Order: sequence, then C-alpha cells, then structure tokens
Amino acid sequence: MDWLADLFTVSILLATIRMAVPIALAALGGLFSESTGVINIALEGMILMGAFVGTIITNATGSPALGLLTAIGSGLGMGAIHALACVTFKANHIISGVALNLFATGVTFFLALVITGGSQISVHHSLPKIGGFSPVVYGTALLFLLSGVFLYRTKLGLRLRATGEHMEAVDSVGISVTKMRYLAVLISGGLAGLGGGYLAIEQANFFTKGMSAGRGFIGLASMIFGKWTPWGAAGAASLFGFAQSIQFRLEIPFVPDEFIQMFPYLITILVLVGAVGRARPPAEDGNHFIKEG
Repeated sequence: MDWLADLFTVSILLATIRMAVPIALAALGGLFSESTGVINIALEGMILMGAFVGTIITNATGSPALGLLTAIGSGLGMGAIHALACVTFKANHIISGVALNLFATGVTFFLALVITGGSQISVHHSLPKIGGFSPVVYGTALLFLLSGVFLYRTKLGLRLRATGEHMEAVDSVGISVTKMRYLAVLISGGLAGLGGGYLAIEQANFFTKGMSAGRGFIGLASMIFGKWTPWGAAGAASLFGFAQSIQFRLEIPFVPDEFIQMFPYLITILVLVGAVGRARPPAEDGNHFIKEG
C-alpha cells in the first residue's frame, strides 16, 4: 500500500496547488460568463492563446509580468469575439466556442512554426517565487475571494447574476443586458488568458501545440460541480489539480501507467455525470436576448 501513502505527501500537495491554478482561473472565467447566461466553452482556446502570446512576449521583452499582462489581453480579445458572435449577432454559444477553440489551436501552431520552425517554444524568464509559489498562485486565491464579494455583495455583481436569471426583468428596469453580457464574457476571457499565461510561463516554462490539454473543459466541469459559485469552483478545481498532480508521480501495482494518465479525464466524466440533475445552471444559460418593440 505504499502507493496510497504516496498520495498524501508534501510534494503532491504543492503540485496540486500549482496544477489547480489554470483550471481554477478557467472555472472562474466560466462562472462569470454563465452568470449572465453566456456559455463559454471557448475557455480552452483562450487558455491556449494566452499561453502562446504570453510566451512570445515574455521572450521578446524579457518580462514575464508583461507576458502575463498580454496573455490577459489575448483572452480579452478572444472574449470580445465570443461576445460579438453570441450577444450581438445571436450566434449559437456552443458553435461560437468550438470555432474559437479550433481557431486558437490552428493559429498558435502555425505561428509557432513560423517564428521558431517547431511546435515548442521555451520560456526563458519567470517571476520570482514567494514561499515556493508564483505570485499568480496568491493572486488566484485573491481573485476568488474578491469574486465572491463582487458577485454577491455589490450592485454590479447582483446585476450580472440577475441577467443570467431573467434578462427581460433586468431590461425592464433600464439595465443593459448587452453591456452586462459583454462585461462578463470579457472578464471570462481575461481570466482564462491569465490561466494560459501562467501555464506556459510559470508552470511548464514552454509553449507547445495544444498544451491547454483540456484544462478549459475541466474548468467548466469544476464550475458545474461547484454549482456556479466561486468557492465551489475553487474546491472542484483543487480536486482536478490533485488528479493531475498524481499523473506522473504515482505507481500502482498492476495498473498501467496509461490508465493513471487518464485519471484527470475520468474524474471529469464521473463528476459531470454525478452533477447532472443536481446542479442548476442560470435560467438564461444559452438563451439570446431579443428586445420586443
């Protein structure tokens, strides 16, 4: 049973925290977007774009802080496109998200080939560690705390959540549904972009094709399992971070390594199956707002 003891070591705990950050940021991004009823499965592509842009800018300027800022900017740009498609032009939310994911996968791979001649780009700089962790780890914890206060204790946060529950009621009191949705999707993109920047610059120290590796989708699963609340999403992201942290650190007798590497994705499926029917999404999730008259 030595493998069981290996699950509860300091190194696994530290790895869990590091692995959970991009998933948690994607989950929080999905939460903001869906709080206004806009489904954002483009989180996967936003993470990937943030990883690529953050890598390029960090290497070009020697500043990982600037790399992270531009990663956020790339996520904001992707969020603006998603909002334009879904909110302004009333496109299907899922189709728009899939299109953005495919776009991010293709354009980052193509540009990586053009810039370096290969699909992998090393990152040569990183932020100084504080207590063994990147400042982004502490910033993520603060973001979750502030998001809980913002969504449940401020007027603007309540308006965002009201938009996701009853758009016509929000519009009837003079609040712009379009503005609320654009704001939420932009925040969503910025958070996912930051997650991608952290993944490449601080966690992996390189960019490679498809390195988001499902983290955007796992972030959505965390959001659903967390019942569309910041604290629930944070807990679920920690669970998935733990599942990822043991992928290459755990050896179980008679269990193939390939099965252990599947573990995070199996957990995702099981969590989603278990959450279906018990987790209630915002009432306006996936709906379009068409103003009468």
